[in-house]
Amino acid sequence: MLSARSLFQEIHSNDKAFQLFCSIAAKGEDQGGWENGRISLLVADQELAPKIARHGLDEDKHGRIFSALLHKRGLGTVPVPEETDYTMILERQGIGLAHSRLRRDEPLSERDVITYLAHSRVTEQRAAEQMQLLRKVFDGHPEVGRAVRMISEDEENHLAYCHEELLRLAAAGHGRLILYTLQQTARAEIRAYRDVSLAMMAHLAAILHWPRGKSALLATGIHAVYRYEQLGGWHRMTTLRMPERRNALGGPATSVAL
Repeated sequence: MLSARSLFQEIHSNDKAFQLFCSIAAKGEDQGGWENGRISLLVADQELAPKIARHGLDEDKHGRIFSALLHKRGLGTVPVPEETDYTMILERQGIGLAHSRLRRDEPLSERDVITYLAHSRVTEQRAAEQMQLLRKVFDGHPEVGRAVRMISEDEENHLAYCHEELLRLAAAGHGRLILYTLQQTARAEIRAYRDVSLAMMAHLAAILHWPRGKSALLATGIHAVYRYEQLGGWHRMTTLRMPERRNALGGPATSVAL
């Protein structure tokens, strides 16, 4: 019987599959670390800048965690297939702040900051949900379980921070722009997530020698999730509410030792 638990456990039990999975995750986290680091240097708001820097340090830490999981199995990272690069696929769709913009030493406008925060609010929703799933799958595992718990806690902090900062900007009169940006970002994100999921499934199917029936069933499931999100599930990524975790990124970044 196919289930998220059985699929992730199958990936974890195969060196090549686990290597690809962790490499994709590590690259995404490294990209997020660089982006947040650059944004923290370009934003004018001196109260917001250290929170963005903390976000970037957390993402860098997550990249190191995935690399460490591979190192403990005597593995290194492998090149990430272009069609599985979630971050760059979103950028090519015009979502978030382009890397070419971040490389310029020009201060970010308030609109730029809203674009960044809306992008983060949507993608951190996805990240938080994925890490919650992995926590359930690997609960009790001595290494992977601890790693995903650490990352999951950070993702919940990132999501809380995005809610709080966007609500602050909405109260300052930017509510309409924020809602529009969130909606455009969410619609693009669900397409990117579908495409990356299908591409990653195809690579894993080749590594794990899945029969055609299994691959077809998984593809059907991915398309069903997309259809649900397309019909209204995407709205969960655009709502804003004051989080229970206030000032979630107000302190120093935590270190990691696996």
